Amino acid sequence: QVQLVESGGGLVQPGGSLRLSCAASGFTLDYYAIGWFRQAPGKEREGVSCINSSNGGTYYADSVKGRFTISRDNAKNTVYLQMNSLKPEDTAVYYCAADYGPFCAAPYEYDYWGQGTQVTVSS
Repeated sequence: QVQLVESGGGLVQPGGSLRLSCAASGFTLDYYAIGWFRQAPGKEREGVSCINSSNGGTYYADSVKGRFTISRDNAKNTVYLQMNSLKPEDTAVYYCAADYGPFCAAPYEYDYWGQGTQVTVSS
């Protein structure tokens, strides 16, 4: 069964850190670009970060540049999102998604999506 499972979300104070994990089962992530997306209540889903499968190239939304870092460990079939200096506006459900191909893609092109993990930044 093909599955993406996110974990690592939770409640954190402003300025804190979390590391999200996106673990794949039923397929290997080696040939998939992986994106992280988030959706806050009442807002549209937005792309947060992405990592290519071909060359490890990474992309970040302006709102998270310098604070978030995406990485992949193909041996563990897992992609991570390290989130530092968290702000209340980072509060959202975070989703990972996989797209078969060498480069990051538009959201509608992703083949598989996880169920999401809640991140809440609040004092």
